Amino acid sequence: MKDILDLIGRILLAVVFFFEAVDSILYFNQTKEVMSKFGLTFQQDIILIFSIAILILGATLLLVGYRSSFGAVLLVLYWLPVTFIVHSFWNDPEEMRRLQSVLFTKSLAIAGGLFLMIVNGSGRYSVKSLLANTKVPKRFR
Repeated sequence: MKDILDLIGRILLAVVFFFEAVDSILYFNQTKEVMSKFGLTFQQDIILIFSIAILILGATLLLVGYRSSFGAVLLVLYWLPVTFIVHSFWNDPEEMRRLQSVLFTKSLAIAGGLFLMIVNGSGRYSVKSLLANTKVPKRFR
């Protein structure tokens, strides 16, 4: 059961980051406007393209379970700063504070899931496990 839940957890975490990447691609200009709103004006195109690449690479590594800890580290390095910048509920007006605090804590929970991936690895149902348990026939050695 643990192995199946590991796989489901990896899939659900990866979906969050794939969605973020696709959303940033489809709404590239609107994402740059939001970046400007939060004071991120320096080299927006480069930062956004780099962020999308990190999201896609990290989510892919997480999903397939190959170098999933490295993928999770990449995603944490993206996710935590974005969480503190975008959901800074302590700076928001009173009417937005409750919603932003809930979104902030949900983002922290996602980061917690990534930390669990870093510590525990990808589990049995992963490309890493498949490669480790595959025996190469003698004629190919």
